[in-house]
Amino acid sequence: MKILQVIKGRDFEILNKPIPFPGEREVLLKVMAVNTCPQWDLHLRHDEPMFAGHQFHHPYTPGQPGHEASGIIEEVGEGVSGLKKGDRVSAWRDPGHHRNGCYSQFVVLDAENVIPIPEHVSFEDAASLELAMCLGSSFMMLKEMGVLPGRRFGVMGLGPAGLIAVQMAKAEGASEVIGFDLSRERREVALRLGANAVYDTRDNLDELVPARPNTPKIDNGIDCVGAKATVEYMMDRVADALALFGVQRTDYTYSPHHYNGLRLCGYKGHSREAAEYALNMIRDGRLSLSPLISRTLPLEGYAEGIDMLERQEAIKICFHPWD
Repeated sequence: MKILQVIKGRDFEILNKPIPFPGEREVLLKVMAVNTCPQWDLHLRHDEPMFAGHQFHHPYTPGQPGHEASGIIEEVGEGVSGLKKGDRVSAWRDPGHHRNGCYSQFVVLDAENVIPIPEHVSFEDAASLELAMCLGSSFMMLKEMGVLPGRRFGVMGLGPAGLIAVQMAKAEGASEVIGFDLSRERREVALRLGANAVYDTRDNLDELVPARPNTPKIDNGIDCVGAKATVEYMMDRVADALALFGVQRTDYTYSPHHYNGLRLCGYKGHSREAAEYALNMIRDGRLSLSPLISRTLPLEGYAEGIDMLERQEAIKICFHPWD
């Protein structure tokens, strides 16, 4: 089988390896679509740690950092129940980068980390279910807080996560969804996916989205970037609850002018329940992930695809290992 291995930087190889066998409580997945995770792929390319205490080692684990994948179960190991050969599934949880990843024609996954997908859902629309699950965890929390229906909702960052957030906010009944991003192209995609208004934060938005000490017009929101500047921009413009989804790499400043009601909500973590929440939205047509795919390439086009991400010419690249 073909499996990609990143050597370092732009250098990679397509290795020819034997097809692995699933062990106890594992399944062998025939990968039909696997999407980039720009955070992992770009940090790996530049050898920049993803978070405090993290370090990349080269050459990288074969098949990694591919983890947003869908396909067909080829074999099931002992002790697997509820899944069988021929089932269409998506990987909803990343087991970590210590084992072979999904930039491959076949990959062994823990059975508990895959979830069946309906026949009418394409492999491309299900490949990034893992990312949708992550967003689902935040939106389930916001839903429990009762801050979505009939409220004006802001989304900072209109990359893959932000574009999912736009759709989830609309699906949960937000009266208006307002997106923020520096990229005109991404703002246009957000409008096509249901955003009511989109803005460049470099523009003067004092009247449209006033900041404290004026009364914010955005009721609640989510930050999908994680940078100090983006989080604090939203803290100044959200009246009530702000969910922090982007990876935090530095401290944020909660100032006295935030005391009048601003709530910051951390990330609750991955769960099968959040995966089912996201999958139900996909099944019902309230969430579409295929618009996040800017181009489809074979595994051999890996460097070209990551180049496009780096130049912000793509939101996600989908690789078809069998092309």
